[in-house]
Amino acid sequence: MQFRANGKLLISGEYLVLDGAKALAVPTRYGQSLDVQTRDANQRKVEWRAMDENDRIWLEVWFDKNFQILSASDEQAARNLQSILRYASILNPSFLTSQKHYEITTRLDFNRKWGLGSSSTLISCVAQWAGVNSFELLRQTMGGSGYDVACAQHNSPIFYQLQNNEPKVEEVAFNPPFADELFFVYLNQKQDSQKEVGNYHKLEFDREVTANHITALTDKLTQVDDLNSFEETLNQLEETTGKAIGKQPIREKQFSDYPGAIKSLGAWGGDFILATRKEALNYFSNKGFDTIIPFEEMVI
Repeated sequence: MQFRANGKLLISGEYLVLDGAKALAVPTRYGQSLDVQTRDANQRKVEWRAMDENDRIWLEVWFDKNFQILSASDEQAARNLQSILRYASILNPSFLTSQKHYEITTRLDFNRKWGLGSSSTLISCVAQWAGVNSFELLRQTMGGSGYDVACAQHNSPIFYQLQNNEPKVEEVAFNPPFADELFFVYLNQKQDSQKEVGNYHKLEFDREVTANHITALTDKLTQVDDLNSFEETLNQLEETTGKAIGKQPIREKQFSDYPGAIKSLGAWGGDFILATRKEALNYFSNKGFDTIIPFEEMVI
């Protein structure tokens, strides 16, 4: 058996999506697969290998029949995986109950440091395999808004919104006529999304008013048909979010001489940004940012 899940990027609604703002998210061509092989055995065991984009093992774990860790190449990563498997078996008690030796291989086709969803794609793949609700599995393990596991299961850009703490997902047409002027730039540093979410919950501001403003800007972002209006909307999103979280937008802070617009994607301060205009190729490359991916090569 084999399962696959798409990676993700959050174009708008970062942070505020947790307070009911409508977010625009896109699934990526990059993702993760999970392959299951079994053979008869005297007692159930799970042998897990996680491969990176270069087909190198980055995690190897052995579990016994009760999901106790017998050996692990990375203790913390093994405990995270253990939690996912245990909760999957709670949600579906018949999951992994056969008296077999399970050989599981996961394969990423993107760099784990990129922040495209190595955890969310794993949760989605395990949920598919176990036949359980991926949002519930996420809620019981990693937490977060859930937009990432929504992207994992969709092959189209989506609007994502929490209504009464339940996910509402709507596929949306988002392929701007100026898509050839949009680029995703990796900032050469990984951001800890869980830590950022924890810090966000401690902030004091008018969450309802700000979330409603972000929702309106998210709608506008998918409706504009010229680059200048798109850039203006990106700038408004950055300004609104920056005021809410008490941080300076990255263009002001780090790239003030850039001629186009720059939008943080997901937790501010790391992973990818969205930059408009073809000047991005030379501008960011000259500053040492070598991972620059055109919109049409990234987004499904």
